[in-house]
Parts: sequence; structure tokens; C-alpha cells
Amino acid sequence: MTISPEQLTEAASILGESPTVRAAAAVIRERFAPLRALVLDTFDLRGEQPAVQVGTDRAIYLMSTDGHCWTVTNEPQRASAFVLTQN
Repeated sequence: MTISPEQLTEAASILGESPTVRAAAAVIRERFAPLRALVLDTFDLRGEQPAVQVGTDRAIYLMSTDGHCWTVTNEPQRASAFVLTQN
């Protein structure tokens, strides 16, 4: 399953409106099942560009997989997981 641009926009809205990134991840998991939504420390994604910056301190990165390894992508059509961060 891939992420559509509309899903990315909606996920950004959910992240922006949620009290915490963990709460946002729970809503995104439920809303977009079977896509994954993870919360990682921003440090873990240093050097990567987020797909969407939400406000000044939250971001969404997209991840793709070949079935074994995960990589960051900015192409929603290749992605199968959201990664949420907060500074």
C-alpha cells in the first residue's frame, strides 16, 4: 500500500491538531490502516528532509521498504509508513 498526497495532507493536519505526537500516531494508524505510523526522535533522522514540516517543531517523514530494509523517501507513492517527530 502507498500513501496518497491527500493522506499525507490529512496526516499533517492530524499531527498539527493532536496534543502529542504519540496521540497523532494512534489516530493516523487507525485512520490509515494498514499503513504504519511510528514516532522517532528527530536525532534518528538527522540529515534527512521531512516530507512535511508541521509548525516549528513537528514533522512527518515517509518510509519505504523493499520487504527487508526501510529507507526515507519524499515520494508518497513509494511510502508505506509515516514517521512522526517533535523537536
